[in-house]
Amino acid sequence: MKLFVSLAAVALLAQGPGALHFDGKSWWAHVTALAGDDMEGRETGSDGLRKAEAYVVEQLTKAGLQPAGVNGFYQPVRFVSRQIVEEDSSAALVRAGKAEPLVLGEDAFFSTRADLVPEEIAAPLVFIGYGLSVPEANHDDRAGLDLKGKVVVILAGSPAEIPSALAAHYQSIGERWKALRAAGVIGIVNIPNPASMDIPWSRMSLNRAHPSMDLADPEFDETAGLKTQLTFNPAQAEKLFAGSDHAFAELAALAKDRKPLPRFPLPASLRARATVRKTTLESANVVARLPGSDPALLDEDVVLSAHLDHLGIGEPIEGDRIYNGAMDDGSGSAALLDIAASLKTEKLRRSVLLVFVTAEEKGLLGSKYFAAHPTVEPRSMVADVNIDMFLPIAPLKVLRVLGLADSDLGDRVRAIAQSLGVRPIPDPEPLRNLFIRSDQYNFIRHGIPSIKFDVGVDPGTPEAQLFKDWLTRRYHAPSDDTRQPVDLGAAGLYEEIVRRLLVEVANDGARPRWKPDSFFRRYGS
Repeated sequence: MKLFVSLAAVALLAQGPGALHFDGKSWWAHVTALAGDDMEGRETGSDGLRKAEAYVVEQLTKAGLQPAGVNGFYQPVRFVSRQIVEEDSSAALVRAGKAEPLVLGEDAFFSTRADLVPEEIAAPLVFIGYGLSVPEANHDDRAGLDLKGKVVVILAGSPAEIPSALAAHYQSIGERWKALRAAGVIGIVNIPNPASMDIPWSRMSLNRAHPSMDLADPEFDETAGLKTQLTFNPAQAEKLFAGSDHAFAELAALAKDRKPLPRFPLPASLRARATVRKTTLESANVVARLPGSDPALLDEDVVLSAHLDHLGIGEPIEGDRIYNGAMDDGSGSAALLDIAASLKTEKLRRSVLLVFVTAEEKGLLGSKYFAAHPTVEPRSMVADVNIDMFLPIAPLKVLRVLGLADSDLGDRVRAIAQSLGVRPIPDPEPLRNLFIRSDQYNFIRHGIPSIKFDVGVDPGTPEAQLFKDWLTRRYHAPSDDTRQPVDLGAAGLYEEIVRRLLVEVANDGARPRWKPDSFFRRYGS
């Protein structure tokens, strides 16, 4: 393990005592505790996650925060778990009556985030490009196609003319399936975009038999009617397009540059049968409150959120089976604890609500439940600042801000970052759909102005390659542990930006507001 302090943090510390509240050391101590092997990767519903929850509750109590869950600090959440039984499942492409079996794991694998039907599905395949229906952009990949009873093939991504946040929203499974179901679609084959795959197929496929989960309450079922769903290996995707007038390499090249894609029926059908084992379980969100001091504002809450869960114990990589999740998202949970401790002597007008959500790795499920059934008055939540895998693995010179232009939270973050010598930038990688891939998205969908920011880099720099290598080697792998190099100065500086934002929002008499031209303003009341 390598710990180092960046020169930017040293310069700020040199400004005088109290310039920064954090040096990264207490943050790292929390990361070390949460990502230790004894936590067993913090799988949702596991003993390891319950142990991590107990550690968080202990630290919150020491910091003087009040329990704000349903049962003390805890908000119980019920789940259904789904696990593919691959030896009893199969898939094949059928052309001219001849079946070409697909090798599960090598060619494709079943996605069990939807409740797949047990009977065999046989249906024609239709390639529908990005598979997007975006009314605001007059874009509909369903237009002119007969999709009733069909399985659609989708290449991940979006055309450049659709703003990245808008495109990301309509790529969420709930929004996408709403449009596809209306067109009569019964199944989806997703092809990851080779230009934006965070991890290689070999690791993506490795834990395909690991359980997926969904919220047990039917009110949250966003994929009702989706009978089959597969993820297809881009390296094998030519099999889908054989006999058509298009090659996958041609389509991938267009998608890399976010260019429009053709849409056309494929000369093949899909025959698939998925056998799924289902169980039920319970986990919990952990919720704490630091009460405000202003009688007129103390019933309003500034939310600081992070997910506590990770992937648990999975298939071994280089002999290691524990997916510790140090950066994802031990780093965020540790930051919440560190910042909470620093605020206990701060007299804030509004209250601060800390929410450690469960089951983020299962599809943002803990935050979905909390945002729909908060343990405080829903209208009391004025903003959400979400921390997920902020990656202090390089000096913090650039701050990547998701939601920078959507609310006045972005203006505040920009000013705070610049005052500390950090340059804020909007999301430079729209193909990765980061906007919908963390818990702020569920707060946004309930009208709450939200923001997420991370240590960023400029494209084409050595730091950019460092981050790319991290995703390839450590993201969702056992090597995301406490033996990796981290920059304590970057972590401390990041925490300072978050803290200053919280204090500013908590003390301002006006609630944060969506920008008039933000798509997400429609969710506000």
